[in-house]
Amino acid sequence: MSDAVVAPASLPASLQTAGWKTALQEAGLSCYGLRKSYWQGPLEVPVLADVDLAVMAGEHIAVMGASGAGKSTLLHVLGGLDKPDAGIVTVAGDAIWSLSELARGRLRNRALGFVYQFHHLLQEFTAQENVAMPLLIRRQERESALAEAAKWLEEVGLGHRMTHRPGELSGGERQRAAIARALVTQPACVLMDEPTGNLDRHSAGRIQDLLMDISKRHGTAFLVVTHDPDLAARLGRVLRLTDGVLAPA
Repeated sequence: MSDAVVAPASLPASLQTAGWKTALQEAGLSCYGLRKSYWQGPLEVPVLADVDLAVMAGEHIAVMGASGAGKSTLLHVLGGLDKPDAGIVTVAGDAIWSLSELARGRLRNRALGFVYQFHHLLQEFTAQENVAMPLLIRRQERESALAEAAKWLEEVGLGHRMTHRPGELSGGERQRAAIARALVTQPACVLMDEPTGNLDRHSAGRIQDLLMDISKRHGTAFLVVTHDPDLAARLGRVLRLTDGVLAPA
């Protein structure tokens, strides 16, 4: 991969160097030349057009854009859930789309966390069991996994709600449990798709405060798709996806 002199404006200042392509591999999560289209019958609908992005350790990035602009698609491609048509995605230094499906799943479990607008907690399990699930999937011993889940529920202010099932939690509490689940593996980066979009303003504000506090204490990187200008304003860098192109807002 040859280096270009001019780096894309969507990259952080630390990568605005002649060797920016090589430096991308030092990011916890990065992509270069990412392209993705969908087809409506014979019509090709471009969604991502040569997207370049790097999420550095401890960095907070907001991605904004109109509905249907491809923001969720970007998260899915970066997270190894939706294959790009072209481009390179690296997670913790590994090119995720060059791996087998099994290895890709293991890398997601180890290095990435996911938080969605809807919490996607499993209704039949307690909050503690839901948070422990990523550790149980990697076959960590159950008692150890539950202990780690309890620690993260304490971190997000739900230590008193560990034995409650999702139906017994408020919307804000369910989202906090989902955040604990995303963090329990101590990932390099957490991908969030409208994490406050389904909450009232008070609950959304508490989630924003929680994210900033966790990042400060643990150095966790966040890539957040949001329509919420208040949340975007609190993040370190704001990018906008327009016509498939990602650029500073």
